[in-house]
Amino acid sequence: MRYSARDVAVFRAHERKVPIVLGSATPSLETWANATAKEMRGRYQLLTLKERAVEQARLPTVQRIDLRKEKAEEGLSGILLEAIEKRLLRGEQSLVFLNRRGYAPVLACTACGWISNCKRCAANLVLHMADKRLRCHHCGYETPVPRKCPTCGNQDIHPFGRGTQRLEEFLAERFPKARILRADRDVAKTRKQWEVLVEKIHAGEANILVGTQMLAKGHDFPNLTLVGVVGADAALFAADCRAPERLFAQLMQVAGRAGRAQKAGEVLIQTQYPDHPLYAAIVKHDYPAFAASQLAERKLAGFPPYSHQAMLRAEAPQMADAIAFLATARAWPEIATHPAVTLYDPVPMRMARLANLERGQLLIECASRPALQAFLTAWQPALAGIKSPSRLRWHLEVDPLEF
Repeated sequence: MRYSARDVAVFRAHERKVPIVLGSATPSLETWANATAKEMRGRYQLLTLKERAVEQARLPTVQRIDLRKEKAEEGLSGILLEAIEKRLLRGEQSLVFLNRRGYAPVLACTACGWISNCKRCAANLVLHMADKRLRCHHCGYETPVPRKCPTCGNQDIHPFGRGTQRLEEFLAERFPKARILRADRDVAKTRKQWEVLVEKIHAGEANILVGTQMLAKGHDFPNLTLVGVVGADAALFAADCRAPERLFAQLMQVAGRAGRAQKAGEVLIQTQYPDHPLYAAIVKHDYPAFAASQLAERKLAGFPPYSHQAMLRAEAPQMADAIAFLATARAWPEIATHPAVTLYDPVPMRMARLANLERGQLLIECASRPALQAFLTAWQPALAGIKSPSRLRWHLEVDPLEF
């Protein structure tokens, strides 16, 4: 069952005629538009907290490190390494944030071009050096690390890119006396393991933290004064229109880990694009400016919240079967009675293959929410009546968040 917990909460509050409070330092653009955009007629009332919860705590200073000018060692610039060293001397904690677990995103052979692809998914197997395994982070498939290239027999195969394990290894070599703690799903697979990890951080048993988004929000570490962000640029040019929104929220959240008590905090963001407007807004802690620019772009493009969407997805052992089902759905004869609704062509999903199933999608768009709902209500019985292979599965998602 697919649903938005936020939207269900809003609807239930409306039904019960009780107030509802949506609290976030980085609300979704749909929520922000409901509170600020003239077109939405102020559906929500905007309340702003202008001070941090802890008295005398200040927002951390944010700086951009231009990787076009700064030489990086194992992905970490000299400026960031120097800042970590200063915290070690002062007895304060640092967090190196990289939202990519494992040792390296891919293992490859430079002789023949072989790369560690997942046999079940349209994704690469991630190298995990701790247990010498290649693992798919999508379907869970794993296999031992080969001693030589499976294609040409070359023994000189290399990891490319870096994950949290590789950063942890490098930092241990660079700062041999520092106590380094990695926090990701590989070391904290259960709630109990995560609680033990957090207790160690609070007890000061770690000088340097290396973590993914698990550490980005909801935690208060008084002695953490430095956050270094690595590998954030990838989301700047993603095909998904929501990628910049997610990146901004993630960076604002992880930046909020620094300087939450009386000690001043500092955030260093390594980037190849220091002049990008998203980073400029992060430096100023200016969510309203970022949201305004993003909403202006979405309005021009006709993206949510200025349009309403639904996504019909189908998966089957063969892509042809998935696309055929979607094409039949798109050819529904009664579509002409819903002129306000636009149905795009069926296409493979971005992750076209997952766990041995080929996946396709069909986007439905409409400027009017009631018109879209009326269409979906009439269309669903027709979808249920389409004859399809026994192993084909489909679902219809309203307001999809991923493409």
